[in-house]
Amino acid sequence: MGVGEKAEALEPFDPARMADRILGMGDVVALVEQVQGKVDTAEAERLAKKVVSGGRFDFYDLKSQLEQLQNMGGMGALLDKLPAQFARGGLPTGEGDQQVRRQIAIINSMTHQERRKPDVIDGSRRRRIAAGSGTQVQDVNRLLKQFVEMQRMMKSMKGGKMRRMLGAFKGAAFK
Repeated sequence: MGVGEKAEALEPFDPARMADRILGMGDVVALVEQVQGKVDTAEAERLAKKVVSGGRFDFYDLKSQLEQLQNMGGMGALLDKLPAQFARGGLPTGEGDQQVRRQIAIINSMTHQERRKPDVIDGSRRRRIAAGSGTQVQDVNRLLKQFVEMQRMMKSMKGGKMRRMLGAFKGAAFK
């Protein structure tokens, strides 16, 4: 079954899964298979170890995660496999993918120092980053705000919380 325009977008046809997708029940099995096949486990483990040991989450880590999301087919491909009640309420499919590309462009416009230590980004740097990425300063501000929230979340997962979560995830998805 073709789910896209490229050869990588071919999936084996399963009538029960297709019926579930059509009825809005999603295809979680296909989602797990896709994640297993396309996620760089070495990179995911590196990030997990960094977070568990108390390392600081930076824009290099965020860019890596966004690129892995794109490699899995983007937001549309993932939301398509989720049950309708979980996929509802977000951005339209194309808009989510466009936002991911925009965020990667913003990160690419940052210097090494800005990626490692986002605290140094002031108003003039925000304007330069926006001009370099072809976005507006508001987009840069929005990404910085989201990044601070992610850092806060990663910091809260430091230690035992992250280990328990990874153990549960490995047990469920990577058998």
